[in-house]
Amino acid sequence: MAKIRYQFNTKSLKIEKVQVSFRERLRRWLFSLAFGLVFGVIVIVLAYNFVSSPRERILKNEVEQYKLNYKILNDRLKNLQTVLDDLQDRDDNIYRVIFEAEPVPASMRKAGYGGADRYSKLSGVSNSDIIVSTTKKLDEITGQMYVQSKSFDDVFKMAKNKEKVIASIPAIQPVDFHDLRRIGSYFGYRTDPFYKVTKFHEGIDFAAAVGTPVYATGDGVVTEAEFNRGGYGMCIKINHGYSYETFYAHLSSMKVRIGQKITRGMIIGAVGNTGKSTAPHLHYEVHKGGNPINPIYFFFNDITPKEYQAMIEQSSKPSQTLD
Repeated sequence: MAKIRYQFNTKSLKIEKVQVSFRERLRRWLFSLAFGLVFGVIVIVLAYNFVSSPRERILKNEVEQYKLNYKILNDRLKNLQTVLDDLQDRDDNIYRVIFEAEPVPASMRKAGYGGADRYSKLSGVSNSDIIVSTTKKLDEITGQMYVQSKSFDDVFKMAKNKEKVIASIPAIQPVDFHDLRRIGSYFGYRTDPFYKVTKFHEGIDFAAAVGTPVYATGDGVVTEAEFNRGGYGMCIKINHGYSYETFYAHLSSMKVRIGQKITRGMIIGAVGNTGKSTAPHLHYEVHKGGNPINPIYFFFNDITPKEYQAMIEQSSKPSQTLD
């Protein structure tokens, strides 16, 4: 019921009932309605932006939980990557070194996994960057684990053939220690006896009498057995496999032919003085992957540690070659 209002009429000196016109009542009603609508809109906006509904609070809690789970997952992937990196390092620097194998190329280990379109379906939603980065990391680790698994398969095959590898690697002196007069010259920069200039000597000169037996230092196949016109005289080259080769020069005779399979310790020729030589001796070289390496690193089957150390010290002194 509308409230009745009265006012004092100063002219008639009477209290009279206030008569409100319809227009005034309508104006007041519209004003109240407009005020109510504005107030309601303000309340709704404030509630929508600053007050969460129970469902919104539940969804926010779920999102935070997902973020935490992804963080935990990323930490576990990081730990897995650390373990995988350690396996790769040991594979390249221990296992493959033992078996004289080349390390797996980094480009192969870190090869890409899929393209950019692979993750397009995961983009376009809130926090999609977390999902995409985690998926990429998982794919990278999966690819690296596959490469590592194949590498271990190769190492396992090499381990099964280890006995053959050991038999093939040059591991003895080509001239018996008791027949050896002296080592005339070592590996490294030496003085040429003919031209008196310093040049790199790619092998070791074993001084011995003409006719002294020369032994194959490892299993392999003869690839050269001929008179060399370049100054090496009568010479033999043996391919031992696993990227190893040995070379024997200035021989007086050869007891093998090209293509013949030989075993370590087999007599392949005799010490001589053929070619560009100043005295009877055997010029002996060891090559790995086509590059000459110091033969004294491969005499571990013939000499004691003390004799080996003395040989190392002697090889560091300047000298003149015999060829």
